[in-house]
Amino acid sequence: MDLPATTRPSQPTRPCWREIDTQAFRQNYRFLRALAGKDIECLAIVKADAYGHGLGLCAPAGVEAGAQWLGVTSVEEGAAASAACPSARILVMGGAFPGQGAELAANRLTPVVWDPLQIDELAALPGLPPASLAVHLEIDTGMSRQGVSLDDLPSLLARFTASGPLRLEAVMTHLYASDEANGATTPAQLARLERALSVIQATLPAAAPRPEFLSAGASAALLGGEFREIGALANRFKLRPLLRLGLALYGVAPRFDPPFGSGLEAKILSNSLENLRPVLAWKTRVTSLRSIPAGAEVGYNGTFVATEPMRLALLPVGYADGLDRRLGNRFSLLVRGQRAPLAGRISMDQAVLDVTEIPDVAPGDEVVILGTQGGETITAYDYADATETIPWEIFTRIASRVPRVAVGL
Repeated sequence: MDLPATTRPSQPTRPCWREIDTQAFRQNYRFLRALAGKDIECLAIVKADAYGHGLGLCAPAGVEAGAQWLGVTSVEEGAAASAACPSARILVMGGAFPGQGAELAANRLTPVVWDPLQIDELAALPGLPPASLAVHLEIDTGMSRQGVSLDDLPSLLARFTASGPLRLEAVMTHLYASDEANGATTPAQLARLERALSVIQATLPAAAPRPEFLSAGASAALLGGEFREIGALANRFKLRPLLRLGLALYGVAPRFDPPFGSGLEAKILSNSLENLRPVLAWKTRVTSLRSIPAGAEVGYNGTFVATEPMRLALLPVGYADGLDRRLGNRFSLLVRGQRAPLAGRISMDQAVLDVTEIPDVAPGDEVVILGTQGGETITAYDYADATETIPWEIFTRIASRVPRVAVGL
């Protein structure tokens, strides 16, 4: 059962839960907003159910912290965000799918567009006054995902007219390699974006409203310093920069390759690591304990064999909850402030910890999967490195049956 994001179970439940620190989310937004400076607008990304943290918790927290813009994937997420935060501007970054135009307009959502079919459907919505539906036009500057190409841009711009209901509010692109410090990809993308802005300036029908924002850059662009180049580009075209902040809002700073050794960017990143607070902690409890002799096998297919008498703790969490099966025999969780290795394969609904070296472990003891206990911490990067993935996937892979409990209200 997927409990609502703000619900505390009124009855005892299976002890596996996520704690969402909404105060940390607010603090992170305010810190990043101050870092960007007063001339740059900051959008809070709450797509994919706020990276698994819960849109119903994080979207209101972001607005309380001062966010005027929220970013979601779909019209469905946008409707939920609009209901939770009626004063916020909601950007639907995945665009509207065929037949969703009426729902998008009814919920006062702002879609990203890049395809003539999207524009034609929205322009045909009945009853909309001229320039009443804002859209953000995405430019493909090299990622080859969504976005209009430079070659197709002039014909797309012709669809924006003074009498039509669409208003080109922002021009945007996705900088897909901002975490490559000193790389050539982002400068090349910004050069293509500048050419696109020149085309828009020269081609957009004269009577059509002019764009207001240049939307480019995520957490890595802010913490890595690229936001300054984005701001300079926006200023050249009399636009206001709009950063779309994601991972750092949840208390995790992007990794840069190669790492910054010194200079302003290194100082910004170091300051960020000190100030950003993780928003999510994932916890469970010891169900029961058993002692096994040397030679006993643990878990499916006996991939762990005891080399000495051991004490094992059973946990009510498994891969159906998002605890990656690859962690078995190669990762540790926290109990009584110490690291306890996972023994054997992780099952669908259960896992086993080796607590032989940790005295006095008892049923009901709290176990931390992600987060801090005592002086030890398991970070999203620790988990991601062990499973050869990224923190975004770790967060979004936690199953809906793991309820969220709000803390730090």
